[in-house]
Amino acid sequence: MKTSEWIAQRVARLKPAASDKPRSTQERLKATLRQGPEALSPRALRHVLDDLKAIVDPLVSEVEGGRRAHAVMGWYASAPAAQRRDLWLLMSERFMADPVQVKQAQAQLDAAIGTPDQAAAEVFFRRATVSPRRRLLQRFSAHQDGVRFLVDVRAELQAALKADRRLLALDVEMEYMFSTWFDVGFLEMRRISWDSPASLVEKLIKYEAVHDIRSWADVKNRLDSDRRCYGFFHPRLPGEPLIFVEVALINEMASSITPLLDEAAAPADLERATTAIFYSISNTQPGLRGVSFGDSLIKEVVETLQREFPRLKTFATLSPIPGLRAWLVKHAPAELLKAWERAPELPDSAPERRALLGWAARYLGTELQDGKPLDPVARFHLGNGACVERLNWAADPSAKGLKQSYGLMVNYLYDLKRLDKHRAMLAQAKIPIARAIKDLYL
Repeated sequence: MKTSEWIAQRVARLKPAASDKPRSTQERLKATLRQGPEALSPRALRHVLDDLKAIVDPLVSEVEGGRRAHAVMGWYASAPAAQRRDLWLLMSERFMADPVQVKQAQAQLDAAIGTPDQAAAEVFFRRATVSPRRRLLQRFSAHQDGVRFLVDVRAELQAALKADRRLLALDVEMEYMFSTWFDVGFLEMRRISWDSPASLVEKLIKYEAVHDIRSWADVKNRLDSDRRCYGFFHPRLPGEPLIFVEVALINEMASSITPLLDEAAAPADLERATTAIFYSISNTQPGLRGVSFGDSLIKEVVETLQREFPRLKTFATLSPIPGLRAWLVKHAPAELLKAWERAPELPDSAPERRALLGWAARYLGTELQDGKPLDPVARFHLGNGACVERLNWAADPSAKGLKQSYGLMVNYLYDLKRLDKHRAMLAQAKIPIARAIKDLYL
């Protein structure tokens, strides 16, 4: 055998066997060589793990733990995406609760049920199930930039979750911690106006997710005298709205978004305003997915508007129906789908027009998934106690509106006296709808 062949064989033996299943961090930490698409070598992975463990070292202070966390944040800022993913995997797989302690605590709790020792056993069980990962996140948050860092990390993490379920533990832990840190009791509602700092108005332009802001004239129109815009802010993310709502003050329920976005239109007369229309609600932080504070924002906005404008009697939305077209493609007849491509041109008497309204009413009024409205916007507003009040034809003629719902929009009505009743109905898988909606599909 030639020397070159002998060397090639020995090198081949050192290479790990190919496998479709990625190695766990436990396997990689014990290895010598990197495998396939792994970003960090086993040695580098061990080094990063040591840095993470040092952050939660019980012998160091909160201040020192925060300083060490900041050093890891600095490494992360310059690390390529694949290496960042390795950090996520370490945080997800190597900072779990001790399974032996959890098993023992569960057995103790099971044995104590129905006895005087049950409460103490439950406390022991809860403590056993708290993972070191939670402590790690707390140490990151101790640094002044730590909360911002973690929110951004979770936002970046979202795209990888479906492909790699190993990251789910980290994602769920972060969602739990954020639900505590971003509780509405720690948030401040502020009005955003044309007189607000330019940097804040720029954030409004950047994060608007319902109706794109086209220009400074557009945003100025949305902050005019007959409009209100409010956002929730957190002290650890200064100058950064977590969610904001845009409101038009008019004298009737809006049936089209076009006049509300018309920059040339004169401001409405606030002395005659009887209706507050919530026409855009935008969450700004993907990293806070699953953390709910939109319902609290709407409640505070309603209370604030009632104090400023006692004449306001009606509180409603003018909302998109983002899931409608995709649902229709799956369920409606092909000939109707073809006709609806020119929906805005259909005359009042056209049977295709009546059919589209009927299918949309059925979608909003009957379609549920896991006991909740299928449409995401409907899920939000109906979950807050609103009801499906009215469908509006050709209400959003923009390309986005036509793509989502053939131009249809819906009014969700917030009847302040029936919010609890509507929530109770929804809890029983019954969608609260106006009679006019039901008539469209019966």
